[in-house]
Amino acid sequence: MTPGRRRFLVICVIVLLAALGWALVTMLKPAIQRTIVITTGADQGIYRNFADRYAPILKREGITLDIRSSSGSVENYQRLTNPDSEYEVGFIQSGTTSPKATDHLQTIAAVSYEPIWVFFRGDITVNRLSQLRGKRIAIGVAGSGLLHVSRALLGYSGVTGDNTTLLEMDATQAYEGLEIGQLDAAFFIGRPDAAMQIRLLNSDLKLMSFAQADALVQKFPSLSKVIFPRASTSIVDDLPQTDVTLLAATALLVSKDTLHPALVYLLLDAARTVHGGEDYFTPLGAFPNLTTEEFPISDESARYFRSGRPFLQRYLPFWLASLIERRLLILLPFMALVLGLLQALPRMLEARIRRRLVVWYREIKSLEDEIWRNRQPTPDDVAKWRDEIENIDAHASQIRIPYRYFQDVYALKQAIGVVRNRISQVGEKVKE
Repeated sequence: MTPGRRRFLVICVIVLLAALGWALVTMLKPAIQRTIVITTGADQGIYRNFADRYAPILKREGITLDIRSSSGSVENYQRLTNPDSEYEVGFIQSGTTSPKATDHLQTIAAVSYEPIWVFFRGDITVNRLSQLRGKRIAIGVAGSGLLHVSRALLGYSGVTGDNTTLLEMDATQAYEGLEIGQLDAAFFIGRPDAAMQIRLLNSDLKLMSFAQADALVQKFPSLSKVIFPRASTSIVDDLPQTDVTLLAATALLVSKDTLHPALVYLLLDAARTVHGGEDYFTPLGAFPNLTTEEFPISDESARYFRSGRPFLQRYLPFWLASLIERRLLILLPFMALVLGLLQALPRMLEARIRRRLVVWYREIKSLEDEIWRNRQPTPDDVAKWRDEIENIDAHASQIRIPYRYFQDVYALKQAIGVVRNRISQVGEKVKE
């Protein structure tokens, strides 16, 4: 084997070994992470309740939901926008943040309405927030979406910290403050079936109906107007005794845009199971949905709501579908490359061998042209030509090539024979 051929084969082997090593590393890497870290809200809050209901659904697919409490929507947003944080998914209340393109967040789905409740003490009926001017009002805790929304709503009604006592309290503190008379009113947020809402709705406290709901929604488009129907708390006691108009934010399930697509589909399945039923404010199937513009919509979510889960995840266990999608499908380009290389190697080898033969064909053609150009050759010319043709013949006999190319060698030999005969004919004429 010549040095050039040996070098060529070594290069090919190195390329193949590198490709196989890459494939091996890919196959040995975990097909997908098995834990999702989610940031929720207060331990007894609505977001924590959602996460607690997601956890067993994901567990059935082998995914652990690591639930981390927070002060609420604003803190969840801060955690998720930190690229170095371990938080991957969280709940964010619509209208509580100012998203930026550099956040690298995506909406998986809008999952539920979050009704805003204002409970108050006293004998008068309160149906406008401006009536609370000069009162003592609890408006939520720092880091919560409720604090942001309540400040905004009160501000539209001319109620500010300059003319009213606005106190930052969590739900439990606010309820106790109302019960003992330390507060005149308090903002709460949560579903009607949440523990705190049940407690409030069955108390002697009064629930405000937003008479200006339509105007407030125009001012704050991230909110929606919803109706809490009469007797929803108790049909027996007819509580409440009239329909109550509320404002509601929308709970958004948001993730970093680096979250694995397969996990997005699992979270969507969990959200559909938990939020797909009808409740006080929405008909069956109203949630989850993608009717939000807070953050960019996940590509997987758009496909999910258009055509459901991908084919493989629809019919195969999650772990198997993930294996095929991540490990095997990623190998398809590699396999195509290897097959292409294997197909190209014989052609490359053939071209290399033919190039070696072409060198001698050129020598023969050059010699033949010289013979035809010389009209009056001398005996020395004929002797020189005979030496050259024999030299070419000797080198052609030393060419080492596979058996399948021997026909090319014999074709070269025939060409040498033709020129040798021509030289002999010229030599005979010179002797004459």
